[in-house]
Amino acid sequence: MATALTRILLVDDEPDIREVVSLALETIGGFTVEMAKSGREALEMVRQWNPQLILLDVMMPGLDGPGTLGRLKEDPATADIPVVFMTAKAQPQELARFVELGALDVIVKPLDPMTLSERVRSLWEHRND
Repeated sequence: MATALTRILLVDDEPDIREVVSLALETIGGFTVEMAKSGREALEMVRQWNPQLILLDVMMPGLDGPGTLGRLKEDPATADIPVVFMTAKAQPQELARFVELGALDVIVKPLDPMTLSERVRSLWEHRND
């Protein structure tokens, strides 16, 4: 039996996005969500909190999403945590590049708070297909 998804780390530098996404995931999806506002903060939190899945914004100041994913993949303790990018850049070649970098998938912004939890749960359940 597959493990149910309960703990999600949300990484986004925009407070409004963090608010909407965390509310949607917690209220509609019943997930426990921790939030980080930067890639660096996410790397610190990931070891303490041990999320099952990371929702990671692509464009952030400092350490961006792809850079953060690279750091996670380099560390054996965090290399296997599935990462889903969130981005407004929905060009097919960009999306393909993110998956090549090791992302599980990409959720395009603006995202629909009403369907986000179901999308995340579906990605989790099909991650090893």
